[in-house]
Order: sequence, then C-alpha cells, then structure tokens
Amino acid sequence: MSKFISPLSVFCSKAKRFILNLNQYRNTHFRLLNNSKINYKKYMERQILSSKFHSDKVLCIYRVYPKTKRGFDIGNVCSIHEKFFEDALVELGKLPDDNYNYIPLVIFMKGDIDKENPRVEIEVVDFNEKNLDKVLDKLKELL
Repeated sequence: MSKFISPLSVFCSKAKRFILNLNQYRNTHFRLLNNSKINYKKYMERQILSSKFHSDKVLCIYRVYPKTKRGFDIGNVCSIHEKFFEDALVELGKLPDDNYNYIPLVIFMKGDIDKENPRVEIEVVDFNEKNLDKVLDKLKELL
C-alpha cells in the first residue's frame, strides 16, 4: 500500500488557483484545465515516483479531509482528484493505463475535518491474487 497527500487546489496560471472540484472543472477553459493538470502532476511527481507499489492492478481510495463542517459532494471533489492522479500514475510510468483492467475498484470517502491541513489522501493498494486477503481486510477496515 502507498499513501499520497493531494492538495485541494493547484495553480492554473501565475496568480490563479484551480480548485480540484467538478463544479469548477466544468466551467474552466481547457487551457487552464491543462495547466492545472500539468501543475498537479508536478506537485505529485516526487510522491508518485518514490512510491513502492508494484502491481498492474490496484485499488484507489480517495479520502477528503475538509477545512470546515460545511457540507459538500464527495464525488465532486474526488472525481477530479481521481482523474488527475490516475493520469499522473500512467504518465509517470506507475501503471500501464488507468482503465478498469488496471484500476477495477475506486472508493471515495470523507475524512475528519482538518482546519490546518485540508487535503485529499489517496491510498493505492496492490490488487492481485496473492494479497486478496489484505485487500479484503482493507475494505473491512473502511466500513
């Protein structure tokens, strides 16, 4: 298992930040989206390249730690993190592709409120026949 810490926003230009959320994604110009994705990959690159997972099939768990108690749609936040993170895994050579053959299970969850360090934590779990018991244990732990 590898754990990654992902920001809730990245720069899309010198002065403007892109909030990693589907609501903003829908309304952002494609050039700014591309810049955001590039900057996200740069931010995550060291974590991804130093990670230890070695599998062609993984389970990804996205857990949002919001800054406030204010309600939000977990899917709106996690879907963009999923898109950017999984594309970065492929582009940085950690997975051959990000389709269902390589990532057959994705989980979105809410974590505790963290006023000091709001973020999305991403866990990547090797998903193969040899460690199926570990995967099942991880799923039970989440419930």
